[in-house]
Amino acid sequence: MQVVTGIDVVEVERFRTVLLRTPTLAERVFTEAERDSAKGRPAQLAGRFAVKEAALKALGVGIGAVPLRELEVVSDPSGAPRLELGPGARALADRRGWSSVSCSISHERSVAVAVVVALVV
Repeated sequence: MQVVTGIDVVEVERFRTVLLRTPTLAERVFTEAERDSAKGRPAQLAGRFAVKEAALKALGVGIGAVPLRELEVVSDPSGAPRLELGPGARALADRRGWSSVSCSISHERSVAVAVVVALVV
């Protein structure tokens, strides 16, 4: 068994500025549920974006390998983040041998950081 990881850091203010300048970006990157859960809180979206980037790094690919909306960050009942993989992302994860995946997000005023850890069998 092997562990693969990915990490990403997003500057919250810069991300907010990009979202304001390109309003359709949020719809291309985030699912409706992700956008709804983070309404009015750019740090939340920045954190979710960081998870998506970290997941791509753990998969060993870059942006464009799978649509970012296929990497959905949901909250379990306790509020902990969980990464859900859409069909294309799941197929890639299966090819890479992922048996499970977990993620963690932290954010404050200026930055959001995320780590994705996957077990490979």
